[in-house]
Amino acid sequence: MRKRIVLCVLFAALLLTGCGKSKEEPGDAKLVLGFSQIGSESAWRIGNTKDIEEQAEAYGIGLMLENANQKQENQIAAIRRFIAYQVDVIAFSPVVEEGWDNVLKEAKDAGIPVILVDRDINTEQEGLTTCLIGADFYKEGVMAAEYLIRKADRLGLEQVNIVEITGTENSTPMRQRQAGFMDTIAADSRMCVLESIDGDFLKSRGEECMRYYLEKYGDTIDVVFSHNDEMTIGALPEIENAGLAPGKDIIIISIDGGQEAINVLKEGKINCVVECTPKLGRELMETALKLKNGEQVETVIHPKEQVFSDEIDVSQIGPRGY
Repeated sequence: MRKRIVLCVLFAALLLTGCGKSKEEPGDAKLVLGFSQIGSESAWRIGNTKDIEEQAEAYGIGLMLENANQKQENQIAAIRRFIAYQVDVIAFSPVVEEGWDNVLKEAKDAGIPVILVDRDINTEQEGLTTCLIGADFYKEGVMAAEYLIRKADRLGLEQVNIVEITGTENSTPMRQRQAGFMDTIAADSRMCVLESIDGDFLKSRGEECMRYYLEKYGDTIDVVFSHNDEMTIGALPEIENAGLAPGKDIIIISIDGGQEAINVLKEGKINCVVECTPKLGRELMETALKLKNGEQVETVIHPKEQVFSDEIDVSQIGPRGY
């Protein structure tokens, strides 16, 4: 036990001087949680990290956090470090769905439970992870599509030309948001998806994708469906530079619900924002404690989420906190 505590404290010191940090000395904590975050590519991701740090402190949990900077190899290396230092529970938000079997088998062999946060993985091996804590991405795509159908009805549109800016290729939110959206509009003959492009959840890629779309399709575009606020915010100036008014000439649908997007929604430049809350820290800490105590946990834990749009009084939307 003494060896384990010393190792954990040394690891915490390493993280403080490197790419991660520990919010509490592991030796004084109820348990030690190793968490590998995807990166800090968006306000959503930064808010997610902040919430996890704050909730770890509130629950008295020693948090060893590493930022993978969008690279799967960094996450795999972080998980192996967590295993080596014998943390009680490992959690991570996977960059992509495939390629985790080997490292998760190592965690299982070490007797360390693994929690998926925000995103799922694809594996044929059972029992490599204990649960998933995160949004229902498929439902988010459904809610975005349902809003669009209602909007088209109100405007009396006979054909709706859609361009899609997707999240990172092969990531869980990209796949499921797209599937939910496409499945929902499939029965509506008015809906026509002109093209879908990977925007990698980045503002800069949102700009590039929108510039390409406008050069190729011009003012025939009726709708932009963007998988996150960062890409949406990046796309808006390109639409304005083309002499079009976002929110009026082109219907803009986004996902996340961060403060910046809500501000733009209130300005009328975005029509709909589907919420995807980053505040998953409380569920993560409570689940980690249950696993430490040998309790059973739900295999999937979804937070409640809502839709903000021009169908409601947007002035009543309060501060988002991210």
